[in-house]
Amino acid sequence: MSLAGVAADPSKAADPLRQPASCGELFRVFNRMSLQGFGGVLAVAQRELVERERWMTREQFVETLAVSQVLPGPNIVNMSLVIGDRQFGLRGAFAALAGMLAIPLGIVLALTALYAEFASHPMVSGALRGMGAVAAGLVIATALKLLTTLKKSAMGLPLGIGFAAITFAAIALLRWPLVWVLVGLGSVAVATAWWRLGR
Repeated sequence: MSLAGVAADPSKAADPLRQPASCGELFRVFNRMSLQGFGGVLAVAQRELVERERWMTREQFVETLAVSQVLPGPNIVNMSLVIGDRQFGLRGAFAALAGMLAIPLGIVLALTALYAEFASHPMVSGALRGMGAVAAGLVIATALKLLTTLKKSAMGLPLGIGFAAITFAAIALLRWPLVWVLVGLGSVAVATAWWRLGR
């Protein structure tokens, strides 16, 4: 689904969607996102792409994220490729991917060398535990912010929350493998949405 010509989110009708001006802008935005993403970029991506840049609505973000999650590889990397390709084809995909990975790769390599030196230091292990808690909080905050998109989903809010709760229970509590949850529960969710759209 192309982003071109898509109507703006009704809640922000005065602030219509815009398109990135160039591959350079794609690179800059995805690079800025990646440099903010300690512990994960998903929460930052929603804020940057939906709220700051206004390249997509929340609904479009959730749809793109859903596609990115079923593809092999990191979700946000897949998302950068999808968004870049929608805007400028293969050039856009490479520009967004380069923005996502180029500078962070250098930083990660430098930090890995430092970590190898100081991993046993109590301050380092404490800092990493703290960053893990912050990353978990960011993911939860983003999930709650995107919860409103379920109202416009084919399944509706109650059914969407039900599938989310079952998924959480299967992965977090029962510790089922993610791939089986995606194949099993994902197939049921897709079939349910398909059936409701066809009614």
